[in-house]
Amino acid sequence: MHDLDVAPTDEVELRSRGPIGQDDRDGARAAIADVLARHGCAGGARVRLTGGHHPGGPMVVQVNLRVAGAPARVQVDGPSPAAAVAAAAVRLDHQVQRLRTVWEPWPWPDPQRRTLAVPGRDVITRRKAVPLRPRRTCQAASMLAAMDYDVCLFTDADTGEDAVVYRAGPTGLRVARQRSMRPAPTPGTPVPTVNSRRTPQLTPEAAAARLAEGWLPFLFFTDPGTARGAVVYRRYDGGITLLRPA
Repeated sequence: MHDLDVAPTDEVELRSRGPIGQDDRDGARAAIADVLARHGCAGGARVRLTGGHHPGGPMVVQVNLRVAGAPARVQVDGPSPAAAVAAAAVRLDHQVQRLRTVWEPWPWPDPQRRTLAVPGRDVITRRKAVPLRPRRTCQAASMLAAMDYDVCLFTDADTGEDAVVYRAGPTGLRVARQRSMRPAPTPGTPVPTVNSRRTPQLTPEAAAARLAEGWLPFLFFTDPGTARGAVVYRRYDGGITLLRPA
């Protein structure tokens, strides 16, 4: 079933995919609108609902908006539409509050979202090429938090290498680069743990196979064909996305 456009109401533009009933769509729109009104968020939000194979089954909710003039997002799933919408409303409320006060990373482990370190096929079902601009690790970590990502691909401004920052113990943040393993020179900011394992050189297909074999939520690697860093990660629908520099 293709995406279904739903007319914006109270500045909430909603799109859904899958067997999602009108009551669930209306409930999602109302719940998100309530959070926006409570925080006085201008500009509204774009909400995407992705259902499973059966009505009333698992659903993923993604909300995109702007907070303090900058892009922000939350994404969470639930075992039913009602549970997913309730979790999304709580997470959005926390996200807006966090981004309007003192910056802090999401807690680790994250009690509101399950890890996608699960078994699945090793087939890449989506390929995304994104422009990467140089960032410091602390800037990438801020984007990771604001956009509610599990992993953020960027070009490290201090080394010129492609890198990722992601959620992991013991500090809640970890960084991995293509070659360098030294800590990021960002005094006065939270210092992520540096991944001490060498970043593998793999083709995208081999990276997807390793992700599936190891039940990994994502894998950062260097593509020998381009010499650039890339990421494969597990999707909520069980597929694998390849994220690489444009």
